[in-house]
Amino acid sequence: MTTLPYALIGAGPAGLVAARNLDRLKVSYRGFELHTDVGGLWDIDNPHSTMYESAHLISSKTTTEVTEYPMNADVADYPSHREVCRYFRGFADKFDLRRHFRFSARVLRAEPLGPPGEGWRVEWEQEGERRSDEYAGVLIANGIFSRPSIPEFATPEFADRFDGEIVHSSDYRNADLFADKRVLVVGAGNSACDLAVDAVHRARGVTLSVRRGYHFVPKYVFGRPADTIGGLLTLPWKLKQKVDRFLLSWFTVDPTRVGFPEPDHALYESHPIVNSLILHHLCHGDLDVRPEIARLDGKTVHFKDGQHADYDLILLATGYHLDFPFIDREHLNWKDVTPHLYLNCFHPERDDLFVLGMVEAAGLGWQGRYEQAELVARFLDGCAKNTAAAHRFREIKREPFDDMRGPASYMALDRMAFYVHKDTFRKTVRKHISRFARDTR
Repeated sequence: MTTLPYALIGAGPAGLVAARNLDRLKVSYRGFELHTDVGGLWDIDNPHSTMYESAHLISSKTTTEVTEYPMNADVADYPSHREVCRYFRGFADKFDLRRHFRFSARVLRAEPLGPPGEGWRVEWEQEGERRSDEYAGVLIANGIFSRPSIPEFATPEFADRFDGEIVHSSDYRNADLFADKRVLVVGAGNSACDLAVDAVHRARGVTLSVRRGYHFVPKYVFGRPADTIGGLLTLPWKLKQKVDRFLLSWFTVDPTRVGFPEPDHALYESHPIVNSLILHHLCHGDLDVRPEIARLDGKTVHFKDGQHADYDLILLATGYHLDFPFIDREHLNWKDVTPHLYLNCFHPERDDLFVLGMVEAAGLGWQGRYEQAELVARFLDGCAKNTAAAHRFREIKREPFDDMRGPASYMALDRMAFYVHKDTFRKTVRKHISRFARDTR
């Protein structure tokens, strides 16, 4: 009897750490990657990438890298997208991962052949040739930043009321777009702030349109990357929020002084803005902050506070929706805006379907995703060997499970739907990994 391999979809960071762990545990798989090489969105030359020229990591390299493959000493504290792409290509080289992947291969459809355990059929296309194969299961790692979220005013029904350009940040590549234009950046997440800083140097004027206030974290504290400070002392969550906000007030301008609303949430209840330049430019009068858009009229944008101004370009930094276009939602146990999976990865009923990398938390890094992938590989290995640990894990993921938010109280936003508390998540994943490791000795 021939054992079917698993299908792994995607060769970005989540796909590569999955491939590495499947290799380590000798789980047979075949990978599919839409682009011509590994790297996912970090490869700006990938036509499906949402990267832009000025993009850098917002977490430092030492808190982001994979433990078994650290970044080189000469890499900057906050590497550029090109350095990150080189890092993952080096990762693929070191562990000889490309040999498992079909490149320029688009997965069109993934469907179960029957109840769990009967396998999957995957339809895919390469160089115009459509093919279909059977697999033991499917590991989805196609990324979480691919389908743009478009606000109502920018949908086809309303966008024609604006006489200028409307561009989503997914289509933005460099600051040439801003040359001699009056620019309105909608959103104030990390990407929005990056793009507003880009625009300052090329545009005739720049405005940020925001819905709420934000907490800002500088990239450096006491001369070191901010996310490498602390950690020596573990504080209760609520106390940590208060202490960190007090300390950060020493290193950042109060954003309400430069036009931002007062945050309607405590520190870490939404992802903070890690950008040392946006407040700098606001303090120097290089841009301004306005509230949400009320309506568009020609080139005039009317804001909800009654103010209005003229713009040539509206740049939407309004985020993304989860998108798995090759598989029906019913197979992924969707609940509201996200699949409801144990550890954001394991289907409660099916032992042959996984979503990798659908997890966010401050400080989680790629090591956190690596450990999630290792647990998947150990589970598949345990299932093949019919271990007690695999049986127990099946029971755990089929019971009502915790969302891994631990003490964290995140805002009820779509983009926060798959956020976890880093320590709670990693502690749970590592506990399961240890159980599998003990069971296979």
